[in-house]
Amino acid sequence: NHKKVQRLMQKMGLFAISIRKKRKYSSYYGVQGKIKPDLIKRKFYAIIPNRHWFTDVTEFHLKDQKLYLSPIIDGCTQEIISYNISRHPDLKQVMTMLDDAFEKHPALNGLIFHSDRGWQYQHQAYQAALANRG
Repeated sequence: NHKKVQRLMQKMGLFAISIRKKRKYSSYYGVQGKIKPDLIKRKFYAIIPNRHWFTDVTEFHLKDQKLYLSPIIDGCTQEIISYNISRHPDLKQVMTMLDDAFEKHPALNGLIFHSDRGWQYQHQAYQAALANRG
């Protein structure tokens, strides 16, 4: 099938231009701080609300622009606790998302907050905000 397409393109005087494949967004830039142990172990659920929260940054392409979604999702209810949409996946985005979540839920001692190892989540300011909330 591929060879038929090539022959047809040659007959029509068409040729392909090599286009570099776009890379998926990844916030992992190596270890930036102390890595916490994985307490979730791929069990993305909880029996009690506000015991396990999950977060990540996801890239969307819309009409030649990129947008980044950063949500916090409760492992029990699947409720979106807070989210932020930004044109840049930066520390301000995840800190705003975190502040919004803490404003809604001020007492969260014992919460396990799971993320990947992206640089934003390893950042000292982000880790301090989590530690200040227990």
